[in-house]
Amino acid sequence: MSQALVEAVGAGAAVASTSSFIPQLIKLLRERQAEAVSVRMYLLTVTAFALWLTYGLMLHSVPLAVSNAVSLALSAAILVLKLRYRDRRGSNETRPAPRQAAKTRSSAADARPLARAPRAPTEAP
Repeated sequence: MSQALVEAVGAGAAVASTSSFIPQLIKLLRERQAEAVSVRMYLLTVTAFALWLTYGLMLHSVPLAVSNAVSLALSAAILVLKLRYRDRRGSNETRPAPRQAAKTRSSAADARPLARAPRAPTEAP
């Protein structure tokens, strides 16, 4: 197997794993609430990336160290935002409240609109 192929696979893995944190970070910054983010998971993730970074530095492996340093920075930012937004459970007044899920209807008879205009009285025969 060629060394170029091995390096390409490693680079692809580094880019994919590192960039996987970006959507979560953007979501946290936009919504300013983080109740669905697990503190324990990100504590473990930050610890793991710190160890991988240390391992890469000890091996003098620049690609390993750089990719794990970026992953460490992104995952640490998510952890910091989680801790910062811990008590904010949707209290941001500048953001609209999330939409409520539509009520499901169980039968065809329930398929009519929820609010109806009043009917005019009818005469009995």
